[in-house]
Amino acid sequence: MAASSLLSVSLCLLILCQGSLAQMMFGGQSPWQSMRTFSGPRGCRFDRLAALNPSQRMQFEAGMTEYYEWDNEMMQCAGVAACRHMLEPRGLMLPQYNNAPSLMYIVQGRGIMGTVFPGCPDTYQSFQQQSETEQAEFPMGGESWRQQMMRDEHQKVHRFKQGDIIALPAGVTYWCYNDGDVPMVSMQVYDASNAANQLVPRERRFFMAGMHKMPQRMFETEQQQTMGMMQPMGQSIFAGFDTQMLAEALGVNVEMARQLQTQNDPRGEMVFVKEGLRMLMPSRSQEMQQQEFEESMPRWQQYGEPMPGMRNMTNSLDEMFCMMKIRSNIDMPSRADYFNQRGSRVAMMNSQKLPIMNVVQMSASRVVLQRNMMITPYWHMNCHSLMYVTGGQGRVQVVNHRGQTVFDGQMRQGQILLIPQNYAVLKRAAENQMFHWVSFMTNPNPMKSQLVGKESVLRAMPLQVLMYSYRLSMEQARMLKFRRQHEMTILGPMYQMQMGSNE
Repeated sequence: MAASSLLSVSLCLLILCQGSLAQMMFGGQSPWQSMRTFSGPRGCRFDRLAALNPSQRMQFEAGMTEYYEWDNEMMQCAGVAACRHMLEPRGLMLPQYNNAPSLMYIVQGRGIMGTVFPGCPDTYQSFQQQSETEQAEFPMGGESWRQQMMRDEHQKVHRFKQGDIIALPAGVTYWCYNDGDVPMVSMQVYDASNAANQLVPRERRFFMAGMHKMPQRMFETEQQQTMGMMQPMGQSIFAGFDTQMLAEALGVNVEMARQLQTQNDPRGEMVFVKEGLRMLMPSRSQEMQQQEFEESMPRWQQYGEPMPGMRNMTNSLDEMFCMMKIRSNIDMPSRADYFNQRGSRVAMMNSQKLPIMNVVQMSASRVVLQRNMMITPYWHMNCHSLMYVTGGQGRVQVVNHRGQTVFDGQMRQGQILLIPQNYAVLKRAAENQMFHWVSFMTNPNPMKSQLVGKESVLRAMPLQVLMYSYRLSMEQARMLKFRRQHEMTILGPMYQMQMGSNE
């Protein structure tokens, strides 16, 4: 009897634990809830927005990083930071981790990324035993490079390409390698106000190798900036340990420990791999076949979500974290959520499509507008949005709670614009060129309220509410409510007409 009771209690605890994990990973919280904390200065107001260009560039042996000014008041108020990376072919971005979760969008090129999740197994393994022929050909002590690599093992690595969104949780180590023929360009946005960051309300990058120039925006005090000090050199986390203790902890000699501390390495954060990076992983053609196979699967399989009804099974830690996808392509027209006959499209990447978004508590969207097309006026109900222009040119207007225009300007490639929560925004492509961008949101499931079209708030209101709110006739109220009733999110060129002509 006692054994039966103990078994029942154990099963209940197991179900509760597994259910909590599933709830955390797969959208158990309300879209209105947020795991963010306010980090801006007191009296923070979004009264004047500005399109920002990169303010500082750091050059390294195999590439560079451009920073958008952290000292901008609006960026501080929203608790976000942004930088753009350019990695040359055969360039390696050295291993690092951050205090805040981030999303990375691949603007150009392709490459390989490795992530290290603590406690996850090294699933990329070679054969543990050598054949008799190999033992005879490569005796102990005289191993070739090929045999040494055959004995390697590491966690899963991910191939990425242009248009991919990559989610990187706080504290997870990652590295990146360009195995293509053109420079790899990526945009990375950090959410420093996320609850996962308990350090400081700003982005911090911790490096595991190399020496690193620290941009001026990362100085802690204004006094350091006014003293005309040279930019300090940041070092890897190994550099701060006592060399003898480090050697003992790693089980290596002191000379190797000093090598790990890299105190005289001028290469910076990105270094060349002259012979090309070699590692154990499937070929590109095999991964393409796997991707095509995954796209034919049901959504819960395609995006790494557990099968319905199987979320409370054992081994969920391995299932949810270690095997979870960290990337998905947002640039393919076939994955657009909204598409019109002129080729304009909108694609969203939230936790319903990529469950790891619930871990980083962020999401993204990709918009491509043809010439003279518009996005319906809207506001985000539960998040800030950081817009990064990837090409073309267009006009953007943002309005605050007082009905005041806080931004009205043309935006072009490479610029970013912070759009605060609940601020209404209107975007239109130029008459002579397309306009496309990526937006990074501070919620895994952003909610948008639209002002025009089939899903608009105006269309959802009774006609007489519109009549008395705006002092309209019945016919005018009908026109306001139903004029764009067959369009959703993407709008064609506006009709130029006077209200009096329809009375």
